[in-house]
Amino acid sequence: MAQLPQLTISATLGDQAYTAIREAIVSGVLERGQKVTERGLAESLDISATPVREALRRLEQDRLVERTGPRSVRIAKYAKEELREFSMIGDSLRALAARLAAEKSTAEQRRQMHAVLDQADRLRGQTVELTPGSDEERKLIEEILHCMRQFHSLVDQASGNATLLQMLHMVDAFGADERRNSVLSEVSDERRTAVDARYHQHRAIYDAIAAGNGRRAEELMNAHSQASSSSLLTARFSH
Repeated sequence: MAQLPQLTISATLGDQAYTAIREAIVSGVLERGQKVTERGLAESLDISATPVREALRRLEQDRLVERTGPRSVRIAKYAKEELREFSMIGDSLRALAARLAAEKSTAEQRRQMHAVLDQADRLRGQTVELTPGSDEERKLIEEILHCMRQFHSLVDQASGNATLLQMLHMVDAFGADERRNSVLSEVSDERRTAVDARYHQHRAIYDAIAAGNGRRAEELMNAHSQASSSSLLTARFSH
C-alpha cells in the first residue's frame, strides 16, 4: 500500500485520519475498488486502529468506502448512471455558488479570483515556448489547472453559504480522480486549444461575478460544469 501522509496533533486523530484517507481516495492514491484494512491504513498513517475505524465510519456515510468485513472496506466504485447523477448534482451546486458569489462576494474575494486568473494567463503564455507533449509542458498545464481549481474554490467560498459548501465538499469527492485525469487527457490531445477554452470560460464567469450579474454567472458556470462532466463520463466509460 502507498505510504500516506504523516499526521500532526493539531486536530483529533480521527479527524486527521478522515482527511488523509479521503484525500488519498480523491487523489487516486487509493484506487476505486481497492480493498483496504483498518490495520493497513493505521500502519500507513502510523497511528492506532481506533481513529482509523472512526474515520472509516464517516467515509461510509460519505459513500466513499463500502464495508466488506468487520475490519476491512473497499474503496467505492460507481456505475455510469450513479456518476452521471453525482455530476448533475455537482453542476447545479456549482452554478448556484457562482450566482451567490455574484450577489455576495467581497472586493477582496474578487481580487483573489482575478489574481488567480492572471496567474493562469501568465502560465498560458509560457506554453508556446515548450515542446508539445513534453514533461515540461505537462507540468505547466498541471499548474494552469491548479489555478483553475483555485478559482472554483474561491467562487465556492464567495457564495457565503455553509450548507452549500458542505454539499460541494461531499459531491466533489465522487469521480475527482477521473475528472483530473480526463482534463489532463483532453489538454494533452488538444494542448493550447483546450487550455485556452477553459481559461476563457473561467474569465467570463469572473466577469459576470465582478459585474454582480448572478443570472449570467450561474448560466456560464452551469455550461462550463456540464461540459467538464461530459468529458469525465466519456473518459470514464469509453474503455
